[in-house]
Amino acid sequence: MASIRIGFSSDFVLKNGVVGLGTTVGSTTDGKLELDNGALRANLSVTGVATLTAYGGFVAQKQQINKPATIGFGTVGLNTAGAAIGVGATQVANQYYETETGFTDLGGVHHGDDQYFNTLSEDLVIDDGQILNITNTDMVGVTTIGEYDPHNHSSYVCAGSLEQVSVTGHFSVPNGGTNDRQETPIEGTVRFNTDLNTLEFFNGNEWRQFTYNQGQSGRGVFGGGQSPTFVSLIDYVNVNTLGNAVSFGDMVASSGNNVRSGCASASSSTRGIFLGGGSPTRRNDCDYITLASEGNGVDFGNLTESVGFAAGTSSSTRGLRFGGANPSATVNTIDYVQIATTGDAVNFGDLTEITSSNGASSSPTRAVRDGGNNGGMTAIIDSVIIASTGDAIKFGDLTEARQGARGNVNSSTRGVFGGGRIQSPGNISVTTIDYITFASEGNAIDFGNISTDRQGAAGACTQIRGLFAGGAEYSPSTAEENVIDFIMIASTGDGQDFGDLTDSRQFAAGLSDSHGGLGGF
Repeated sequence: MASIRIGFSSDFVLKNGVVGLGTTVGSTTDGKLELDNGALRANLSVTGVATLTAYGGFVAQKQQINKPATIGFGTVGLNTAGAAIGVGATQVANQYYETETGFTDLGGVHHGDDQYFNTLSEDLVIDDGQILNITNTDMVGVTTIGEYDPHNHSSYVCAGSLEQVSVTGHFSVPNGGTNDRQETPIEGTVRFNTDLNTLEFFNGNEWRQFTYNQGQSGRGVFGGGQSPTFVSLIDYVNVNTLGNAVSFGDMVASSGNNVRSGCASASSSTRGIFLGGGSPTRRNDCDYITLASEGNGVDFGNLTESVGFAAGTSSSTRGLRFGGANPSATVNTIDYVQIATTGDAVNFGDLTEITSSNGASSSPTRAVRDGGNNGGMTAIIDSVIIASTGDAIKFGDLTEARQGARGNVNSSTRGVFGGGRIQSPGNISVTTIDYITFASEGNAIDFGNISTDRQGAAGACTQIRGLFAGGAEYSPSTAEENVIDFIMIASTGDGQDFGDLTDSRQFAAGLSDSHGGLGGF
C-alpha cells in the first residue's frame, strides 16, 4: 500500500476534495477516491496498489491506464469489422477501435469511456502482480472504402528525479572497470570498480575508494637486507603505535644462497610478497607471508627474470616489479603477479629507462617508479596504470637525481620518497624526502627530512603514517643503521623517532596490510 504521495496535479478531481483512507464514505458514483483494505476505487476499478512505499518529485498528468494483454488487435463493434450497417443511402460502415501497441484498455474500448487516473510513476503494481502501463493507442475507423479518420490517443509521462530510495533487500550500483568510468561524472557518483574490487565515488575532482578495513591492522613488515652480510630475517611493527620491531620469521632458504638483499615487495590487506633479490647471486623466486600471522615465507612462484635491487608496489589485487639488476646488466622490464594466488609473474611492459636501486609507490589505480641507478643517478619518475598492461610514461622528476630512495610510503592520493644517495656533490647519502600527488603528473615537491642521511631504507605505511626503516649512511663508506623514522603522510615535515629494527641493515623490503594502494581515503 502506498504510504506517501507527493505531487498530485489539478487533473485529479475529487468530489468535495475528500480522499478517504480506510473509510466507508464514497461510492462508485460520487467521484471520491477510497482506499479500503488495499482496494482502490474511483472512476477506475483496480484491486489495490502494492509494493510502492514512497515516491516523490514527480509531476502528475492525466493518464490513460492500460494493462498488458496478448499482442495483437483488440476491436469493438456491433458487427464484423468493416461490415455495412443500414440500407441504401443511409448505409454506413461499422466503426471499431484498434490497439496496435499490444495492450487493451482496462475498461474496454468504448468511445468516450476511456479510463483515466493520476499516476505518479510510470507503473503501478496491483495485487495480482500485473503492471499497469502507460501506453499510446492508435485509433482508426474502417469504412467500406477503407480507413477513415485515423487518430492517436496519446498519454504522456512526466517524471522528475528520484529524491529518495529506501530498500530492504538488494541494491546494486553501476559497476565496471577503471576504463569504464564516466568521462564527466557528477559529484557524489558511486560505482563498483571491478578492477579494484571496491566501491568508489567521485568527489568532484577525482575518483576515491571507500576505506577497506577487513583484515587491516596497521602491520608493517621489513624483510631481508644487508647487515653488512646478507640476511633473510623478517621483522614487523604496528605502524599506528611507537616501538621496536619484533621478529616475524625468515624468508625461504635456497641451498647455499640464503640471502635476499634488495627484494622488491608487494602486499594486499592479507598477504605480503617478496620478489627476487639476492646478492651476489640474483634470484627470480618469490616468497609470500600471511600478514596477520607470524612465520617463515612460503614459495609463491618466479619472476620472468632474476633481478636484485628492483622496486615493488601494489594495488589490492596486483603486485608490480620495476627494473632491477640481473646477473649481467640493469633492466627496464616490469612484471606483475596476482597477489591472491600463487604462480609465476607475467610481463607487464617496460620503464622509460633501465634502472636499479629504485623505489616505487602506488594509489589504488596508478603506480610510480622513482629515480635509481641508470649507469649514473636518475631523477625520472615513471607511472603506469596498475589494472592494465603496457609501457610506463614519464610522470615527472624528483627534486634531485638519486638512487636508493627505496623508503617509499603512500596514502591513496600521495606518494612519499625518503632518503637515497646523490652522485654530485660527493656521492653521499641524503636526508631528502619528496612527495607527489598521484592524480596529477608533475615534479616531486620537498616534504622534509629523515633523521639521518641514509640510502636503502625500507618503507611501510598506513593511509595516515609512513615509516622509513633502516638504511645505511654512505660517505662513501657504508654504515648500516637500525633506526625507524615516522612521518604523517598528509602533511609535510621531518621524520620523528619511531623505534628500532631487530638488526641494523640496508636494502630491506618493506610492506604493510593497509597502504594507500589498497583504497580508502
